[in-house]
Amino acid sequence: MKSKVSYSLLALVAFAVISDQIVKYLVETGMDYQQQIDLLPFLALFRVHNNGIAFSMLSGLHDVALIVLTLVVIGFVSYLWWSTAPIRWISRAGFALIIGGAIGNLIDRSLHGYVIDYILFHLPSWSFAVFNLADAYISVGAALVVIEEIFVWQRDRRAGGGQTGEN
Repeated sequence: MKSKVSYSLLALVAFAVISDQIVKYLVETGMDYQQQIDLLPFLALFRVHNNGIAFSMLSGLHDVALIVLTLVVIGFVSYLWWSTAPIRWISRAGFALIIGGAIGNLIDRSLHGYVIDYILFHLPSWSFAVFNLADAYISVGAALVVIEEIFVWQRDRRAGGGQTGEN
């Protein structure tokens, strides 16, 4: 059973990487740089290149440093993934999404020297940072881990008889 779950999680990593790379290829070959295609009044495709990590942080670092940093993060999250109990499948799925998203962005940085971003949430007087599908996978994966941690904490708290340390 454990190997079946592990294969499913590896398939989730592969799905995240492949779907991310397909969409980035379509954006990179089908849109001009900084071209905006409005999909909804608040959502657009907007092709840009990100030289940093999330929200262009660390854009002053050299590509090699960002690649090494990404590899360290992938290694750490992989350790968390494999050391997490199989019963914690929500967290393990979250870790798989984080790894898949990080690999997708690592591929961009390794091949192009930048990450391809293209999703823009905006209003007439406000816009959110431009991001990509890999970033969304990372964010959803992190949210899954946090949500399961909250549920486990609440369950453990209830199992302890609701003791809060008060006498």
